[in-house]
Amino acid sequence: MQLRNARVVLTGASGGIGMAIAEALCAAGARVLAVARHQEALAPLLKRYPDALCWVAADLTLPSDKRKVLAAAEEMGGVNLLINAAGVNHFAMLEQLEGSDINAMLAVNINAPICLTKLLLPLLKQADSAMVVNVGSTYGSIGYAGYASYCATKFALRGFSEALRRELADTRVSVLYVAPRATRTSMNSATAQALNDALKANVDDPQTVASAVIHAIAGDRRDLYLGWPERFFVRLNNLLPQLVDRGLRKQLPLIRRFSEKPENETLKP
Repeated sequence: MQLRNARVVLTGASGGIGMAIAEALCAAGARVLAVARHQEALAPLLKRYPDALCWVAADLTLPSDKRKVLAAAEEMGGVNLLINAAGVNHFAMLEQLEGSDINAMLAVNINAPICLTKLLLPLLKQADSAMVVNVGSTYGSIGYAGYASYCATKFALRGFSEALRRELADTRVSVLYVAPRATRTSMNSATAQALNDALKANVDDPQTVASAVIHAIAGDRRDLYLGWPERFFVRLNNLLPQLVDRGLRKQLPLIRRFSEKPENETLKP
């Protein structure tokens, strides 16, 4: 896909990965409709790219706000690239989560992208070439303790992407599923960051993820899994899940210990 003059709807635009993608798209010459609840974090980018970037305030859990996004996309002259990057996460064992936390992950991570994609599909189909990009996670392929509900939403998003790609196979709309590994963003709580440090997990910068996403879009990729050895573990989990079970069980005591730490307590590996 040619990014110059592309007309993009980008959700989660004020988050770490979303903002990095917004900046990369603007630099590539695309026109970007940034969807976020608040404008403050986007202010520097809006000032730097006044002709390329605009913002619409929207809470994507609300049907009325999804329609606001549709109206803004129509006003922009249509859309040929939809990037569903909005997401929320809570690191905790399942019994530690509040029902509201679970509902928020389901609403933002899976309900919102499905419903917004449905709403924008008529516009996407009008374009000569169009793409839906769903930003998932390595945890959409590997179930991981401490992230059961989050994994459920990302597994669902991966399945949605695969099915939608096949559903649109006879149209000009393609589907790209992106699976970042751990990334330095504010979505990660202090305990999640401390656990990553304790496990010596590889953690990417948002700009690294954004660059890979931009190249995948330009290359008309169907999926993108970031990081090694994470890509290997995804394949291993598909082929030999019991082997991965045994490996991850060794991490379970550490995961439980960090999940029980209060957020205001000093965290050490």
